[in-house]
Amino acid sequence: MTTIAPTSDLPTPSITHDSLAINRLKVVFAGTPEFAAISLESLISQQDVLNIEIVAVYTQPDRKAGRGQKVSASAVKEVALANDIPVEQPVTFKKSSDEGLAARAVLQSYQPDVMIVAAYGLILPIGVLETPTHGCLNIHASLLPRWRGAAPIHRALLAGDDETGITIMQMDKGLDTGNMIYKTSARIEADDTAASLHDKMAALGANAISTVLQDLPHYQAQAVVQDENQANYAEKLIKAEGEIDWTQPAAAIERQIRGLTPWPGAYTFLAGQRVKVLASLPINASQQTNEPAGTVISVGRNAVLVACGKANDAESSATTLAITHLQFAGGKPQTAEQVCHGNQLNDGDKFTTESK
Repeated sequence: MTTIAPTSDLPTPSITHDSLAINRLKVVFAGTPEFAAISLESLISQQDVLNIEIVAVYTQPDRKAGRGQKVSASAVKEVALANDIPVEQPVTFKKSSDEGLAARAVLQSYQPDVMIVAAYGLILPIGVLETPTHGCLNIHASLLPRWRGAAPIHRALLAGDDETGITIMQMDKGLDTGNMIYKTSARIEADDTAASLHDKMAALGANAISTVLQDLPHYQAQAVVQDENQANYAEKLIKAEGEIDWTQPAAAIERQIRGLTPWPGAYTFLAGQRVKVLASLPINASQQTNEPAGTVISVGRNAVLVACGKANDAESSATTLAITHLQFAGGKPQTAEQVCHGNQLNDGDKFTTESK
């Protein structure tokens, strides 16, 4: 079970509504994907408890998605419409354009007390950040200043971090550089994928922003400045990161598989055909080999064992990876047992990179 608790470097005051009891806090919510929609749903259900009113929702313009390339609304928009909340979808807030000036005027018309931002996907200029009375708060899926940027959940997994969490941050003009209002952490389990960790962080984020809104003036007064010396950047994922380099240690490849599930997914090549590597077992340090990296050592009912690189230069033997689920080009996902009973993979076959 994941343990969720506030981190020790930020205070956890007693809950009070004294400062918010006179009038409801007017909240504008800005977000786009499912991660943000979870927080929005939570806030909508707690408007009376939190003494807030969600006066508008901002989200990215509808875009084409899926194989049929049908124009689709974002997850956040769907939640807003289902709850009869006004939806705004500006393409920009830049004051150098008529569209941006109009978008700023609309935001001002809502007279927001605070703007909650979660994976919105649109840059907010300083003029927008200063429009709400209490500014803009960001729900960020990492323990800042670690993993600023676009893909904090994936990067934490790829790096082998033991824990991650949510930071509620007062937004400023920098990229995730604002003062930290609240932090709460969660352990990264050995079987966590980007998908499972996303769901944990989405729920954690919803709880965190609710906690902050229960006593917003206090949390803002106790904000903590980020330590720039501890900062690093979570770059946006690209499809090419899914290609497996079998000369890497098995532990790194195992993290790659989990960290890139479901997108972009880990993959390799067999006789020039792409093969998706969907899941593997935790690393068994005692299982080593002298076979070249990428060699299929055995195709068993429980796992397909593949040779990888050495764990470090001091090791004489290489590591191995036990793959439990594969998907061959044009086929459906298969378990190791299904692969074992088929004829698409044999002992001694060699997985390669695309260039080989």
